[in-house]
Amino acid sequence: MNYSAQKLLDFRNGVYQLLGPAKDATFELMDAVLLTRHVYSFAELSLCPVFRRQWPSLYEAIDDSRPRSQQLMRLYINQIPTHQPSGRIILAGDHTPWARTEAPTLRDRTYEHGAKVISGKPITLGHGYSTLAWIPEEEGSWALPLRHDRISSHETPITRAVFHTTME
Repeated sequence: MNYSAQKLLDFRNGVYQLLGPAKDATFELMDAVLLTRHVYSFAELSLCPVFRRQWPSLYEAIDDSRPRSQQLMRLYINQIPTHQPSGRIILAGDHTPWARTEAPTLRDRTYEHGAKVISGKPITLGHGYSTLAWIPEEEGSWALPLRHDRISSHETPITRAVFHTTME
């Protein structure tokens, strides 16, 4: 086996070990997400050939999985090459609103900047999400997301992005 294939196998084994309970179903679900071109419903992921379980296992995987996020982040960061020409690693943070205007009982909804105009202002009710991504090149548009979390009503997009980068 060549070096790249072995490195990928070691990475996948490392991720698998950090998924906690229901790691088999969770790992197959992750592969199904990566291999399914268009997902029109969550249950549709159970039709992917790499998901070898029945469709209820999708929900059980999400409900039972307790991934060790800090250790996973360390594993991801260890994959970033340190031989960058500039000698630095470029990380980017992004805030994405998810409008949930028709869900008044949804907990912790916040006002989010969005395309929909409410009362003459471009705001919406819903949840904000923060993405931390590694930018491997100083030019170009390619990015590798490292983490994606919901921003609570007690945080701002900036404080969530800073939290991502300072996790130990």
